Amino acid sequence: MKNTRQRAEAHRQAGLKAMQARAWAQARSEFERATQLAPQDGLMWMNLARAHLQSNDLPAATEAAQRALQVDPGDPLACRLVAECLGRTNRFEEAALVFDHFPADAPRDHDWHNAHGNALFQSRRLQDAVSAFFQALALKIDAPLAHYRLGLCFKDLDMVAEATECFRTVVTLDQGSTRALALSLLVHEGRQSCDWSRVDEDTAALLAALDDTDTSVAQLLSPFALLAVDATPTQQKRIGQLRTHGLASAAKPLPAPGPRRPGPIRIGYLSSDFHQHATAVLMTELLERRDRQNYEVWLYSHSVDDGHAITTRVRAACDHFVDVNHCHAGEIALRMREDDIDIAVDLKGHTRGSRFELLAYRPARVQVAYLGYPATTGADFIDYIIGDPVVTPLAHAENYTEHIAQLPDSYQPNDRQRALPPAPSRASLGLPEDKVVLCCFNQTYKLSPHMLDLWAKILHQAPNTVLWMLAWNPQARARLDAELLQRGIGKERVFWAPKQNLAEHIARLRAADLFLDTWPCNAHTTASEALWAGVPVLTVPGATYASRVAASLVTACGQAELACESEADYVATAVALAQNLPRLRALQQHLDTQRLHLPLFDTNRYVRHYEALLTRMFERQQAGLEPGALRAEVLGRG
Repeated sequence: MKNTRQRAEAHRQAGLKAMQARAWAQARSEFERATQLAPQDGLMWMNLARAHLQSNDLPAATEAAQRALQVDPGDPLACRLVAECLGRTNRFEEAALVFDHFPADAPRDHDWHNAHGNALFQSRRLQDAVSAFFQALALKIDAPLAHYRLGLCFKDLDMVAEATECFRTVVTLDQGSTRALALSLLVHEGRQSCDWSRVDEDTAALLAALDDTDTSVAQLLSPFALLAVDATPTQQKRIGQLRTHGLASAAKPLPAPGPRRPGPIRIGYLSSDFHQHATAVLMTELLERRDRQNYEVWLYSHSVDDGHAITTRVRAACDHFVDVNHCHAGEIALRMREDDIDIAVDLKGHTRGSRFELLAYRPARVQVAYLGYPATTGADFIDYIIGDPVVTPLAHAENYTEHIAQLPDSYQPNDRQRALPPAPSRASLGLPEDKVVLCCFNQTYKLSPHMLDLWAKILHQAPNTVLWMLAWNPQARARLDAELLQRGIGKERVFWAPKQNLAEHIARLRAADLFLDTWPCNAHTTASEALWAGVPVLTVPGATYASRVAASLVTACGQAELACESEADYVATAVALAQNLPRLRALQQHLDTQRLHLPLFDTNRYVRHYEALLTRMFERQQAGLEPGALRAEVLGRG
């Protein structure tokens, strides 16, 4: 018996040495021998599970970890390892149950409670997660990661002040990777709640972290956080590159695909937003009206099924719906390769719930970034980013790691089946009948003190105007009222709209006269909703993708003159329109009467140009050419 135990330990030690040498196959072999010799030793099974994790064999890792927990149900390390394996395939509800069923009398340390809280958070059991993180912090009050995760819970519970306090604590406690994560959220949350007292300081710290010589820290910064701050295209590109490297560095590209199977061009879309979400709302009719003879469509979905009508439509519009919620990145890439996908289209980029890094495996012949993220991904494994001559001029090519592929009108698809109910009366909305209503329904993180300065100038110079904004959260509303009052704009000139469903929102939009855009992050879907409702949009394009979207949209509606050349022009144009109602009404009438003929809302035209662009990418690849810039081409009417 002793000899058997010694032999098992010898194999375990050999496996540990192999792990240090990154010889994963040898490590697995040694640990497997160890488990055969000592099947009742949980440590042997945990070592084997770790080796399988390093080899990206998640089913085998999960099985080995579960064996370790079966051997010793009260081992907190085995419990955490099982949960980690389940979490790697997004099986967070199961992971949380592993913690829930842990014996009541078994030891629980800080790390156990922290991991439990994370599983609960990922399962959306937010109140339970808060309790778990409090227990973790009771055992180790200076743990930055627990404070950070507690902040995430508060953020999702709309407890902005509490979330901010947690993230601020992390910045105080940590100088490493967790600080980088917290900085990104401090900037975003400060802007979302319009608490601008430290936004400049936090933004400066975030941008400084980009230049940190320790790139392992910078790799955790959120590229999304830079979209709404005054970051240069170069900074946006760098943060995208760093974050992508951190996400995808472990992925090894699959062997080059062989000769393709005959048949239509196979397009695979990857997203977690195939439900009631802006992305699905925008692109559903694009999928419905596609050329089914020449294009075959797969949706690789890690979305929830919310039962919404748009969810039903988008699923019905594809040829193959593949639920990859519980698949790890390598499995999804292999499935794409087995499906012989010609063009993989990521719809997420650096947004919440994204898994675009799986494209580092190079599962498809051509790989494309589209629609969901308004900046470069920074990924060298993405061949193209789809834009248009306004949002992605070829002169901006150096701002992108992808090659620019231009559609001739706007990059943004739209759904002509979206609602267009009649406008409710202004009185029912609490708006004055005799004033020019200037609106902005952007999320509050896109606002800034400077934007309010410009709006206050407009309101002062055009006393017949009022400002109508979205009441995104009570903290922001109170602060914006106070900020406007400091600029001489009383509450009698500021009106607030509650959150509503999409149809009600579009209906009430029709009560507005002019939409005032923001920058450096414009209205995107919100702007196209306003244009659909017949409300002109006034904007100033900047140097980044996110700051040029509204200019793209108004240009595709035949109103390029509303993309102003400067901030002074923006103020002057808003004032002039407010004081020249015939001109303002003519802009509104153009949108109303020409709606279905405008390129922005001409879905058939969009589909033809979009499919032609994908075909150009495909034919270039099939001809053995490297990806390259694709200039916009206008098709004939044939």
